[in-house]
Amino acid sequence: MAGYLNTNLPDTVTTDSATVEFAAYPALRSELTSENRAELTIMGNIPVKSVKVSHSEAPTLIVGGFPFGIKLLMEGVMVTDMSDVDGISCPAADAGVEKGDVITHADGKPLSSNRDLQRVIAESGGEDVNLAISRDGTDISAVLTPVFSEKEKIWRSGMWVRDSAAGIGTLTFTDKATGKFCGLGHPICDADTGELVPLQKGEAVPVEITEAQIGKAGAPGCLHGQFADIMPYGILTKNSRCGIFGVFSEDNPSCGEYKLGYRQDIAEGEAYILSTVNGRVPEMYTVEIEEVEYTGAEPTKNMVLRITDEELISRTGGIVQGMSGSPIIQNNRIIGAVTHVFVADPTRGYGIFAENMYNEMMSQ
Repeated sequence: MAGYLNTNLPDTVTTDSATVEFAAYPALRSELTSENRAELTIMGNIPVKSVKVSHSEAPTLIVGGFPFGIKLLMEGVMVTDMSDVDGISCPAADAGVEKGDVITHADGKPLSSNRDLQRVIAESGGEDVNLAISRDGTDISAVLTPVFSEKEKIWRSGMWVRDSAAGIGTLTFTDKATGKFCGLGHPICDADTGELVPLQKGEAVPVEITEAQIGKAGAPGCLHGQFADIMPYGILTKNSRCGIFGVFSEDNPSCGEYKLGYRQDIAEGEAYILSTVNGRVPEMYTVEIEEVEYTGAEPTKNMVLRITDEELISRTGGIVQGMSGSPIIQNNRIIGAVTHVFVADPTRGYGIFAENMYNEMMSQ
């Protein structure tokens, strides 16, 4: 048991208590040392692990559960596909461009749309075009030689690009002092490449859910909605592995206030989620937390939960696309957000620690 706990407990914890306690392991005892460390033992006798301790008062957060529309304009343009020009050759592939690359500049000119790129290609007259590319976080360059399409009578690069993205997610929580908010609990990725969408600017807009497509084994469901034709909630500032982040420009929607629950506060057992599967008003549904991965090795898959609320199951089949970001409440604290559904069983899915989302939100 001691060996298991040593492997599965985190190396560092943040707490607002004088001791370090893990809700899932009541037999664990901790003795704080002067070096801001806690020596964990079983019943005070069997050594388990030494962990670094950071003391911080748990913030009180405004909890969401409301759907919101996401409008993103990319930083650069993302290559989603490539093809031969007139069935002969693909200039982009010949230049070493790959699917998923983000092209930020062409001949020194910054790109913010597909139109920007096409203009540079068209004006090249077949001369080499120097591309600045971001690939997996690394900046590289490529030299593309456009090919003239006899069919279309225009210079072509042989690549398809995307410059924007839109979708629906769920607001998780807001910091009332700064107006900073977060949602989704996972990144927005391009549908064709699977790559994280680089954010230049964006808006969070009100959404009304009009339909819930029921999820079944092998076929995840989804929420359908329409963007409200009113002022945006605020701006989007970051698309990261832990979700989408922004700042409200007006009074933000609220479903009550809860203190942040740190990872060690989470235990297997009953909890609740706040989610909107019809209209704009969130409702509370029961879930069961089946597993907790305290080390946080996977940033968005820190716990496994199962929907137990019969009403939610009858309306959606369980977790569906669009519910990502739905806050998870346990013992009167916000402990996480729904992130993914299990394709084979839509009643089960993953959740992220609220602590991870909060730290990312406050770092912007």
